[in-house]
Amino acid sequence: MAYEERDYRNRMETEDLVSFQVMVKETDLWISALKDLREEAYRHVREVRRVLEHYLRKHPVFLSAMTPLPVDPDAPPLVREMADAGKTVGVGPMAAVAGAVAEAVGKKLLEASAEIVIENGGDIFLSSRRERTISIEAGTSPFSRRIGIRIGKNQPLGICTSSGTVGHSISYGRSDAVCILSPSAALADAAATAVGNRVQNPEDIQGALDFLAKLPGIKGGLVIVGEKMGAWGEVELVKL
Repeated sequence: MAYEERDYRNRMETEDLVSFQVMVKETDLWISALKDLREEAYRHVREVRRVLEHYLRKHPVFLSAMTPLPVDPDAPPLVREMADAGKTVGVGPMAAVAGAVAEAVGKKLLEASAEIVIENGGDIFLSSRRERTISIEAGTSPFSRRIGIRIGKNQPLGICTSSGTVGHSISYGRSDAVCILSPSAALADAAATAVGNRVQNPEDIQGALDFLAKLPGIKGGLVIVGEKMGAWGEVELVKL
């Protein structure tokens, strides 16, 4: 697969931090921290991938399941977290993989830096001592890159985005952007997919938000379809 330039990474508010890219096979992380933790990040990404790849070799159905999949109690914590997230919102466990990987690596790096922002294909794990603003990428919608979500200091937090019109996300819907906030990045990632699957047109926004409001562990969310937008929960929008 050819490398896709991710110019939206330049729109993240992390000017006060040291930023660097870490790529291991399909995993492509953009990391911001108080110092250059490239070597540590590579080590943690390789370990996270080793655990997940080992499990997938033994349980290939985990990779392709589009609906919740039970796992053994002795499965690795990362696998159980992905499976639990999928079960909570009604999707397959791999819908949580980007958020889960970002969070697993981020929590390890927090041992060396009190400030961490990790972006993994539009899914973010963030732990910060100051307010930050995350720009919303929504394709051809007039809201794209013109609004952001202000994130407070009550961290860590997962901010995960799914789209039916932008990028490589697997979605049965046609939303330009569904952005979900949760203390669990794995859950935020899975929920973004589940909510996005329910949106085919602007008239579906309210129903998708009603579904989101019933999910445990979610702080808030945003749905954008063309010129229409709806939000629920602890979402502070700002104009960019």
